[in-house]
Amino acid sequence: MAEAVGTVASLPLDVSPIQIGTTFSLDGNTAQAVGRVRWGWQDGSWNEWFLRADDGRPYWLAEAMGIYMLTSEYPAVLEVPAIRNFVDGNPIAVEATVKAGGKWLEATDIKEATCLGSEGDLPFPTLPGRTMINVDFRNAEGDALSVQRDADGTTAWLGRWSDLAGLQPKNLRPLEGWTLPGTLA
Repeated sequence: MAEAVGTVASLPLDVSPIQIGTTFSLDGNTAQAVGRVRWGWQDGSWNEWFLRADDGRPYWLAEAMGIYMLTSEYPAVLEVPAIRNFVDGNPIAVEATVKAGGKWLEATDIKEATCLGSEGDLPFPTLPGRTMINVDFRNAEGDALSVQRDADGTTAWLGRWSDLAGLQPKNLRPLEGWTLPGTLA
């Protein structure tokens, strides 16, 4: 039986300056936004942009309330005992700490989210209604870890928090009434 994974619901309106085709400078490499998933939860929603770097590496850029979390896949953390327990279907507590990439991080945000829609080139089907449990970890140095569990399994993504200027974007979407910050103009 065929499934129409390329046809999804219209995305809800949001005010992101990022669009398919926006590029970012990542440690001397360039990555382009090629897809987006809009996730919703009981108190709001956020975007996750799928980026493909010039060297082929995939990244995710989570965007919520003007804060950005840039990550690349880090499966090694799935064997850390607290995360392994989560992988096995158990809850993880806010303030739980884990070591990933040689850095200690604390769970600061745990939520169940539902896919509201998607667009572009994505590595997996993102039909509206798909659910996941998302756990975000951070530390005072700006390091970030996102662990996501859904019906297909658990993935982990390690990276950093940033403001938009720190990602050196190009080809942002113009928004009426919003002027690019001086560092991006």
